[in-house]
Amino acid sequence: MTLRIGVIGTGMIGQDHIRRITHVLSGAEITAVTDADLDAAKQVAAELPGADVMDTGDAVVRSERVDAVIVTSWGPTHEEFVLAAIAAGKPVFCEKPLATTTEACRRIIDAEVASGRRLVQVGFMRRYDSAYRALKSVIESGEIGAPLLYYSGHRNPDVPPSYTRDMAIVDTAVHDFDVVRWLLDEELRAIRVLAAKPNSLGGDLQDPLLMVVETASGVLVTVETSVNIRYGYDIRGEVVGETGTAALADRNLVDVRSAGRVNSAVPADWRERFVAAFDTEFQEWINTIAAGKAPTGPSSWDGYAATAVCDAGVQALHSGERVEIALGEKPALYGH
Repeated sequence: MTLRIGVIGTGMIGQDHIRRITHVLSGAEITAVTDADLDAAKQVAAELPGADVMDTGDAVVRSERVDAVIVTSWGPTHEEFVLAAIAAGKPVFCEKPLATTTEACRRIIDAEVASGRRLVQVGFMRRYDSAYRALKSVIESGEIGAPLLYYSGHRNPDVPPSYTRDMAIVDTAVHDFDVVRWLLDEELRAIRVLAAKPNSLGGDLQDPLLMVVETASGVLVTVETSVNIRYGYDIRGEVVGETGTAALADRNLVDVRSAGRVNSAVPADWRERFVAAFDTEFQEWINTIAAGKAPTGPSSWDGYAATAVCDAGVQALHSGERVEIALGEKPALYGH
């Protein structure tokens, strides 16, 4: 069976997913697209023989030629299209955020629980990265004992002028929050945010930031965001356990030693660093949905939890205070 996919949102990330599904992965085809800019959607569809251009996202969801939906539109529209897919009984892959408020995320959870089955997967691709998966295996093996501390570093060479200090949390650190929950298999309960001496290359932006997050069992997590560091896109992660440590390794095939120096390549951006993770993420989703099974990746609950942590982080950034994170009871639909 070839899974027929409709895509809502044909901007940069939407086009990237369309490319990988059409030219890299197997088992699926793009049969419908739409965008707030219909001319842009038509340009994308021109390279997809047989793909329909729809006027609205709802039309994509309702199409008889669409088995599953990918939502890569503007964040505030995600709730509408994810709810429409749930109502239609169609699996939906939603790029982060699941929704822009915890209330909206809760409405999605309520709708999915009422449907009686999981239909939603959220695009937290780090869970599909080979290095993060290896790190999780080390933690679960008990080789380094129980985790006590975790450090997460998220460094960008630069950001556009439209980037705000809140985005360091809701757009950048959100991935760190999710991957920590997944690695340690527990919820985050409180957060503090500290602003370091400003990077002079960041203008008026508060950068870098250091976040101190507490997990339910008491593990302390520090998340560093440095978004004007110039040298490249560098993702760091290290867990300190009772009997040892484990860290993400640098991703170089070779180190070049010459002229008294050691040179290693650093990825230029997030697409270069996580291209293989994106491919794995979508191939596993396609295989699961085509087999008639519920998605097994990040759930609506995971999307809600990440949004709740971000909300608390923004509050902590502005107040300078420690802010507790209250998630409420997790529905049985989402398991442990």
